[in-house]
Amino acid sequence: MQSYTIGQAARLLGVSPDTARRWADAGRVATHRDEGGRRLIEGRALAEFSVELARAGGGTGPGGGEEEDPSYTSARNAFPGIVTAVTLGDVAAQVEIQAGPHRLVSLLTREAVEELGLEVGVEATARVKSTSVHIDRT
Repeated sequence: MQSYTIGQAARLLGVSPDTARRWADAGRVATHRDEGGRRLIEGRALAEFSVELARAGGGTGPGGGEEEDPSYTSARNAFPGIVTAVTLGDVAAQVEIQAGPHRLVSLLTREAVEELGLEVGVEATARVKSTSVHIDRT
């Protein structure tokens, strides 16, 4: 399973590294240390926390702390985030990504999900154009 540094988790959650560090220090999200002593967050734990944070209105915006300025995007922009759910059918699949306060859902083939190795806790980028959401494994 993929793990994320505090800085990577902060970027995916749309908050500053200081905010992510304070949340980890407060026990809001579990961390462990690697061989080099860096604090890491397991992908599944980060995915669960990102959904919880979005539901509570945390992250960027009101109640989310002193975050960076929001980015300005058009409909064709990329939303880097973390996979929070994957539903596989016989042929089709549904993938959910939490990108900061944004929850994006993409319908794609099961084969594409398997080729990209998409599973809960994996970093991915949702690319939105019109009504289509494309997913890149990052």
